[in-house]
Amino acid sequence: MENLDFACAKLGKELADIKGVEEKVFTDTLAVLEEQGVYAAFLFLNARGKEPGKKVSNASAEFLRKTPSALPLLGNGEAFSALQKLAEDLDRLLFARDLLRQAFVYGRYHAKARGGVRGEA
Repeated sequence: MENLDFACAKLGKELADIKGVEEKVFTDTLAVLEEQGVYAAFLFLNARGKEPGKKVSNASAEFLRKTPSALPLLGNGEAFSALQKLAEDLDRLLFARDLLRQAFVYGRYHAKARGGVRGEA
């Protein structure tokens, strides 16, 4: 059995360790995720997040491609096309949203605990 909370915690730490990622990136992305949805959160990260946001977006998409391991939520190929396909199944879309929310919350906590901007990775 796969521990998805631990997988989200691991992703959150990896995201917080990306060079240039601040706590605010997670806070803003969580707000977009809650109000607008998964697709908008990825779009926000790519549009406003600059290079660190794109790295967070790519790592998050890769996470959804592998999680859960028995039935990954996101298909291969270009992320935005895969997200559009994911939106065709409401249960899977909401599950992906919940996983991302948990990972971004963990990322925010890691970034806050570390303080400031990460200067490596």
